[in-house]
Amino acid sequence: MPELVLQLTRAGFLALLWIFVLFALRVVRSDIYGAAGLRSLVGGGRSTGRGGRGRAARQLLVTAGALAGTRISLDSRPILIGRADDSTLVLDDDYASTRHARIAPQGDDWYVEDLGSTNGTYLDRAKVTGPTRVPLGVPVRIGKTVIELRS
Repeated sequence: MPELVLQLTRAGFLALLWIFVLFALRVVRSDIYGAAGLRSLVGGGRSTGRGGRGRAARQLLVTAGALAGTRISLDSRPILIGRADDSTLVLDDDYASTRHARIAPQGDDWYVEDLGSTNGTYLDRAKVTGPTRVPLGVPVRIGKTVIELRS
């Protein structure tokens, strides 16, 4: 085999290897650090039209999954959901990312935001692509876990 072909093959293989390594590091970084934070919610949320407008959410209830029946009282602090030990709701779910989603208050409403998870966060049946208002009683699905806001 000519020397030039051998050198070009080696360089091409090395370039492909570096592309793979950089892509893997990007995925790991997004899983560890999540998104940059809760972006501005002005005009960013969308409503499904269901739920109890006018009643304040007081608790988060896990309705399906390994933690079904778990209740978390809501206050003014955001709820971090994922596999990380420092999450507010720690999920033992193969389909949840380390820092999967955040539910945060904005005025009288609560908004869910996907933090760059691998498998996505769903409000009812719609994939969450930005900060989205969560009406009372509307399911939020993260992997096999389903949660709802209750009054």
